[in-house]
Amino acid sequence: MTVERWSAAIEDDGSALAATAVDALGLDVPTCPEWTVHDLLGHVGAVHRWAADCVSGADRRRGLSAIEVPTGAEVLTWYVAGRDELLAALADRSPDDLVKTFVGERPATFWYRRQANELAIHRWDLESATRPGEQRTIDVEQAADIVDEWLALFVPRFVELGPGVPSELVGRTLHLHGTDDDVTHDTEWFWTVTPTGFEYRREHAKADAAVRAAASDLALAVYHRRSLADLDVVGDTDTAAAILDLIHIS
Repeated sequence: MTVERWSAAIEDDGSALAATAVDALGLDVPTCPEWTVHDLLGHVGAVHRWAADCVSGADRRRGLSAIEVPTGAEVLTWYVAGRDELLAALADRSPDDLVKTFVGERPATFWYRRQANELAIHRWDLESATRPGEQRTIDVEQAADIVDEWLALFVPRFVELGPGVPSELVGRTLHLHGTDDDVTHDTEWFWTVTPTGFEYRREHAKADAAVRAAASDLALAVYHRRSLADLDVVGDTDTAAAILDLIHIS
């Protein structure tokens, strides 16, 4: 994806969060069982502000836990202010400028991508509460990018910080197979579990298990927003579930 596409996604999905009805703020979020809609807006608004500090190079970055979230309906305008602060900080940087991230210095494009993809997942979370069964899908290009980012960024990080890969999973394989009619974007991934995470490549190949679904559902599945029980799994379902269970992200 391009900076322009990521920026537009932040605008669009951010606007969806901002349009939340006041009387929906107390609804539980089924895909994030410990959160209400208010909590979700507070989380994403805080992440936007933290990311903006990373991008701008603020001397005193606000830690997520230190960012005060307003109560009640004020969270809606507060959320918009955080999204706009993020977009302004990104606009002030060249996409190639090195900025702070939680994995060391990276080009500013890191935060365009990270925030666009975080918003796509949390927009789905919001709609799971406010329009269950009618959530909008993630477009194919961004869904593929979400899976790519998850594999390249979060898998090695969470394996490093977590208890490690169970020995019985090492060497097992998983194939994600996108079923969309859109052939302009590659939506196939083949993973092999290693002691330090996954080795992966873009190809169609036989694995211990294969998950076939639209790219949007594959992206939601790696974030545990879609259950494998609702998707077409070929082969060893337990292996597919165990591999995906290695990584959990709110």
